[in-house]
Amino acid sequence: MVRQLKIGSGWRLGWDPEQEIFQGLVGTEDWAIELTASEFEDFCRLTIQLGKTMQRMQAELMDEERISCEAESDLLWMEVEGFPTAYRLRLILLSGRRAEAEWSETAMPELLQAVQTLRVF
Repeated sequence: MVRQLKIGSGWRLGWDPEQEIFQGLVGTEDWAIELTASEFEDFCRLTIQLGKTMQRMQAELMDEERISCEAESDLLWMEVEGFPTAYRLRLILLSGRRAEAEWSETAMPELLQAVQTLRVF
């Protein structure tokens, strides 16, 4: 498998299967966090899950209503907050080293699309 790096406005994702411990990378233009394969897999899965939840909530909420949804695994906690069509994403690593991350509303549409098209497993 080949090393991948996807970059967009306000986000970046990377995957390098040749790395011994940290195969995944998530970040923005200003920061990045390396993730293990399991952490990266959970990040992708939960990002997609939260995106689908926000999409489903669009029919349930009035235009001016904001929502917050959380999802977690043994390795990380994630939250989306905002409007179903414009929300931010937060990440907290729960194991080993500690780290927090956040992506803006403007970055989320492209980041969600990139997560869905990045096939590493």
